[in-house]
Amino acid sequence: MKVKEIMDKEFIAVSPEDRVVDVSLKMEETRKFTTPVVDGDGKLVGWVTSFDVMRGLRDGLERVSDIMQPPERIVHVNENDPARLAVLETAHHKLVSIPVLDDSGRVVGVVRSFDIVETLSQLYEIKVSKIFEAMNGELKGVSWDELMEAAAIITRRRTGKRIKPKEYEERIRNSTFGEAIWATGGLEKFFVGLIAIGELVIARKIARARK
Repeated sequence: MKVKEIMDKEFIAVSPEDRVVDVSLKMEETRKFTTPVVDGDGKLVGWVTSFDVMRGLRDGLERVSDIMQPPERIVHVNENDPARLAVLETAHHKLVSIPVLDDSGRVVGVVRSFDIVETLSQLYEIKVSKIFEAMNGELKGVSWDELMEAAAIITRRRTGKRIKPKEYEERIRNSTFGEAIWATGGLEKFFVGLIAIGELVIARKIARARK
């Protein structure tokens, strides 16, 4: 997934010469609390947040150029960067949003923390069975039943509870990715479990072939 797939294309942009009071009204009307400042070619020359606007109004500053953050201080990403980079940059710098540029430096979107949360929430709703189906497709020569058998064995080893392959299959068809992460104790443990299942099903396959 690339940044351009999660960015907000309906962003507002302002000019350095715009009045601060006009920008405040535009932000209020559109409910956008950050905005890129662009030149006549749409290239990034500054960044304004609602806090900058409040400061400008309080101090009697009239133009966006008086309150905007300079380009060298602005965290940004390219539209073709991996989406995870936008997530990491937003989290690391504790930002509400960051501008997205194309290869010429033009602003083509804004990634907002809301967009990231929405995207992650969609991922969390994916059925676990879909992940196993993709895994099964990568394990050449391994049947679905063999995968479920291995999953049931790994589950018993980890939890001490016996579960039949059919019961495990029913469980993953009724569970979402998000629910599975919580149930297994976190994202890392969930994927460690998947790896263990994959290793076991391959080992069992090899052992049977040698008999």
